[in-house]
Amino acid sequence: MTPAERQFRLRTPPARGFCCRAILCAILATGCLAGTGYAQQPAFAPPAVRYEPSAMDVVQAMLRLARVSAGDVVFDLGCGDGRIVVAAVRHFGARGVCVDIDPQRIAESRGNAYEAGVTDRIRFLNQDLLTTDISDATVVMLFLSPDLNLAVRPKLLRELKPGSRIVSHWHDMGDWKPQEIARVRSGGYERPVYLWTVPERGAR
Repeated sequence: MTPAERQFRLRTPPARGFCCRAILCAILATGCLAGTGYAQQPAFAPPAVRYEPSAMDVVQAMLRLARVSAGDVVFDLGCGDGRIVVAAVRHFGARGVCVDIDPQRIAESRGNAYEAGVTDRIRFLNQDLLTTDISDATVVMLFLSPDLNLAVRPKLLRELKPGSRIVSHWHDMGDWKPQEIARVRSGGYERPVYLWTVPERGAR
């Protein structure tokens, strides 16, 4: 921004309302000429979650709490760099699915899976976790936020089969009481890890 432009923005001329309306009209017209993509964006946007990978000692606690085995399909919703799914496949013989809305995170997941030699047992989905089909999962891993946990909770209960396990690092599910809680001392904090088991249909 030039000094002249900065001075213009700092002033409040009498015609400012008219200028703002004119600028707004120009922006709207530009959006229309560019296409209808903006207008087609969903009205609801899921709460943003700051990317913070779980420490590996927490990852191991999550996998142990879920009792992951070779027969499981482990979904990580908001997978970050894929470390939870990679560990589930590499150390427990499971199959896995990495889901993240950020293509950079999916690229990192692929890279880590390649280095671990487990890409053939993992699917990578660059998708919104609230719309991803999770019906194949037997275990779902979460490290999201309180709001997003509550937003995804109805989906978990609706789509997962009875007996499927859900594990969340740090955040609970509101009034849905966990079946078990593990507490891991990591990074100077005591980190809770919650476990739920999806009940039979009539008990939900």
